[in-house]
Amino acid sequence: MNIPSLPLAELADAAIDFLVETCAPFTRAGAEVVSALLDIFEHGLLACPPWLFIPLLCGITWLLTRRLLFPLGVGLGFALLWNIGLWTPTIVTLALVLASTVLSSLIGVGLGILAGVCKPVRICIMPLLDIMQTMPAFVYLIPAVLFFGLGTVPGAFATIIFALPPVARLTALGLRQVPKNVVEAARSFGATPSQLLFKVELPLALPTILAGINQTIMMSLSMVVVAAMISAGGLGEVVLKGITQMKIGMGFEGGIAVVILAIVLDRITQGMARKKQKE
Repeated sequence: MNIPSLPLAELADAAIDFLVETCAPFTRAGAEVVSALLDIFEHGLLACPPWLFIPLLCGITWLLTRRLLFPLGVGLGFALLWNIGLWTPTIVTLALVLASTVLSSLIGVGLGILAGVCKPVRICIMPLLDIMQTMPAFVYLIPAVLFFGLGTVPGAFATIIFALPPVARLTALGLRQVPKNVVEAARSFGATPSQLLFKVELPLALPTILAGINQTIMMSLSMVVVAAMISAGGLGEVVLKGITQMKIGMGFEGGIAVVILAIVLDRITQGMARKKQKE
C-alpha cells in the first residue's frame, strides 16, 4: 500500500514566495536600518587605530572588572590579532556582533516585558522561543538569503533572529522573579503601572536581563561565524577559507581570534552584571 507523501516542500516554497513578494517593502526598510547600523559600528571601530583601540579597551575592561590581570590579557590578545594580520576581520566581526546584539536586545527585551507582564502573551511566545532555540543555526541562513540575498545584511538578520531567544526569556524570567511584596509596596504608594515597570520591576530584573544579553552576545558571535557561508565576512570568512582550502594554519588563526573575542565580550558583560548586582 502506497501512502502519498505530504507536499511539505511545495507548500514551503509557495509560502516563502508569497512572503518574499508581500514583505518586500518591509524587508527593504529593515535592510536599510541594519545596513546603517552596521556602517556606524564598522566605520567607527575601524576609524580608531589599533594602538589607540587596545589601551581604550583595556581601560574599559579594568573599569568593569576591577582586575588587573584580565585587562592585561585583553591587551595581549588583541595585540596578537593585530600582529598576525587579523585586525580588520576582527573589527568587522565585532561590528556585526554589536549591531546584531543591539537589535536582538531591543526586540528581545520588548518581547520579554510583554511575556513577563501578560500571561496570554507568555503562553504564545514561549513555544515559539523553544522552537527558535532548538533549530539548527544553518536553517536561519535560508530565509535570510531568500529575503536579502548574499552579504553582511542577511548575515546580520540571521544573527539577530538566532540570538533573540535568550534575552527575551531571561527578561520575562527577571520580571517574574521580582518579589511580590516589593510590587505591592510600590502599588500601595500609588505607583502607576508604567512607574511600577520602569522604576521598580525593570531595575530589579536588570542583572537577569544582562545575563540574557551576555548569552545573546555569545550566540551572535557563534552565528556570525556560520554566516560566513553567505558572504557575511569577518573572522568567519577566515575560518571558512581555512576549511575549504585546507589551510589549517589560517583556520587555526581565525579560531583563536574568535575565542579571544568571545572571552573579552563575555567578561565585559559579566563585569557589567556584577557591577549592577553590587549597586
